[in-house]
Amino acid sequence: MRQRTFVVIALMPALASVTQIAVAQPAQPPAFSADLTRAAVRRVMTAAADWQLAHPSQHLPYDWTVAAFYTGMMAFAEIADSPKYYDAMKAMGEGNQWRPGLRPAHADDQAVIATYAKIFQREKDRKIIAPSVALFDFLVTLPFNEPLTWGNGIEAREWAWCDALFMAPPSLAAVTTATGDRKYLDLANRLWWKTTDFLYDKSEHLYFRDSRFFEQREPNGRKVFWSRGNGWVFAGLARVLKELPADHPDRARYVTLFREMAEKIAAVQGKDGYWRSSLLDPDSRPNPETSGTGFFVYGLAWGINNGLLDRARYQPAVARGWSSIVKAVHPDGTLGWVQRIGDQPGATTAETTEVYGVGALLLAGSEVYTLAK
Repeated sequence: MRQRTFVVIALMPALASVTQIAVAQPAQPPAFSADLTRAAVRRVMTAAADWQLAHPSQHLPYDWTVAAFYTGMMAFAEIADSPKYYDAMKAMGEGNQWRPGLRPAHADDQAVIATYAKIFQREKDRKIIAPSVALFDFLVTLPFNEPLTWGNGIEAREWAWCDALFMAPPSLAAVTTATGDRKYLDLANRLWWKTTDFLYDKSEHLYFRDSRFFEQREPNGRKVFWSRGNGWVFAGLARVLKELPADHPDRARYVTLFREMAEKIAAVQGKDGYWRSSLLDPDSRPNPETSGTGFFVYGLAWGINNGLLDRARYQPAVARGWSSIVKAVHPDGTLGWVQRIGDQPGATTAETTEVYGVGALLLAGSEVYTLAK
């Protein structure tokens, strides 16, 4: 019976900027308008969200893949014209019995907690947050003192890969916001900078996916920086900043990092609005890629909306990026050009889609909607 419940609940559920890349592009006229009007933005978001709910992911309902979708759905629920999107997330949590994933210290299995924390803030029912608090109370007792060199299952014990910065720290920060207990945010802050000190390239202002990529190079000789990997970080950074108190001693450090990344991200955007899967060698994998593009649009638009980025400078990048995402949405609401699950730059097609890509679209749309005042 429990397995059947999970299945039902799932239903609820040289730079590229100066390179003109000749590759397959969406051939038909766009099914949706990319106009920066609230009605147009919400129409695209509604179509994508409805398609995903009608075509449930086969991943476990607390997996990181669907957790990214839930994050986008919670953002969409705040501007949607129907309560069904919030209700779907509440039903998902109830079906999960409000539990995180099964691997206690694995960041991927903590990503769903951010959605639980947001629902708790609305419902005020302690059972919603209790399993997450119990897990985080355990995590704050761990030393987290291992080197982050990839191997030996380090990802189950430390944030040794850049994707983790989207998965765990926003959840820890959200639980601090929900409970008022600063120790969860303190842990997120300490581990954020441990991972950043290890994986952030201070000359390129981008993150390596993990230590295996330190010495790897693309065909053009440039370093390997994965679009979605950096999208995970940039979106995670915005989400942490949303929860970070204005007087937090490290806030200025986060803002500096955010602005450094934003400048680089805007510089490597393609003229057609997409960010290619390999940020510094777009020609190596020239097809569009919408999951990284979605997270970048979200972060840049959030930065504008919250006064961290100059609107005149960055809104053109947001507008191009949003237009490119809209072009990738099929008439039935399917989001195409999403790179499959992976850990490095890879190919896409107009037909490839994944649930986290829809989450990225919904996050991006939520901030573009605000920008479209």
